[in-house]
Amino acid sequence: MLDRLQIIKQRFDEVSDLIIQPDVISDQKRYVQLNKEYKDLKGLVEKREEYIKVTGGIKEAQEIIADGSDAEMVEMAKMELDENKARLPQLEEEIKFMLIPKDPEDAKNVMVEIRAGTGGDEASIFAGDLFRMYTKYCESKGWRTSVVDINEGTSGGFKEVIFEVTGEDVYGTLKFEAGVHRVQRVPQTETQGRIHTSAATVMVLPEAEEFDVQIDMNDVRIDLFCSSGPGGQSVNTTKSAVRMTHIPTGLVAQCQDEKSQHKNKDKALQVLRSRLYEMELAKKQEADAAKRSSQVSSGDRSAKIRTYNYPQGRVTDHRIGLTLYDLDGVMNGSIQKLIDEIQLVNNTEKLKESEVF
Repeated sequence: MLDRLQIIKQRFDEVSDLIIQPDVISDQKRYVQLNKEYKDLKGLVEKREEYIKVTGGIKEAQEIIADGSDAEMVEMAKMELDENKARLPQLEEEIKFMLIPKDPEDAKNVMVEIRAGTGGDEASIFAGDLFRMYTKYCESKGWRTSVVDINEGTSGGFKEVIFEVTGEDVYGTLKFEAGVHRVQRVPQTETQGRIHTSAATVMVLPEAEEFDVQIDMNDVRIDLFCSSGPGGQSVNTTKSAVRMTHIPTGLVAQCQDEKSQHKNKDKALQVLRSRLYEMELAKKQEADAAKRSSQVSSGDRSAKIRTYNYPQGRVTDHRIGLTLYDLDGVMNGSIQKLIDEIQLVNNTEKLKESEVF
């Protein structure tokens, strides 16, 4: 393990030197990539130092015990030996998981799109509940959320809501939230008290940088219209809302959240760029999925991934068979346990495939 960690330390020293070079700083794409690599390697280098300290501590303690000339020192060495021996397997496991090759997309910010599915008004209300759940979760992580576009439902909630999330390792954390989310409950609009099943679809798109996707603006049709609120009433009289259509692919992106037409154009272009990027990424993920039979996928939008059952107060993630009886907590943004368990299953699968040792 030390040989592998030594190679990483050498690369870390090399990257540390590169990111202060003027020619690298002036090359935005390379600078961003190297900065990301620096952050990833830093954690491993710190673990390497701990590994050296723990293994060195074991060796030193064993030598003191073998010498046996000082009873007090021997007693202290035995305690240190026990502590370090207990820490070593755990540390090795942590390093193994850190050595799994990272998805280069994981560090990206995201566009999250939530769309009401089957279930009429109740599906729109549920889409609104999911939006609240994710914004509360993002808030707890210290991430920033910004609404890009909203299409409100007739009885509350949203037919569709698109929002941007910026922070650290956002895509790597949220990518497995993509798919169909199902709710089972008595709808607010139901007078008979019967339990209905409704659904909403969540899409998580890694935000594309300008250098990830080049868009020829000659291929884009831009339509301007008045922003609208609930019931389709005009909320302003200037055409500040922007809709962009990418003619070669037919992809559409719009933004009406900002009062300025210029800002809406920038945001709509950002969404369009992310959708084009995600389209290429989905093809790659499909090709990767054909090579491995992973039970955790971030590419299949039609897969039913989770059920929120209100009468029983439970949330079930169908991919890993995990059920939590903390529906209120989950709907208030406490989804970290679900995310952690899914990432653990995914990383364990990757570990088996990569056979890093």
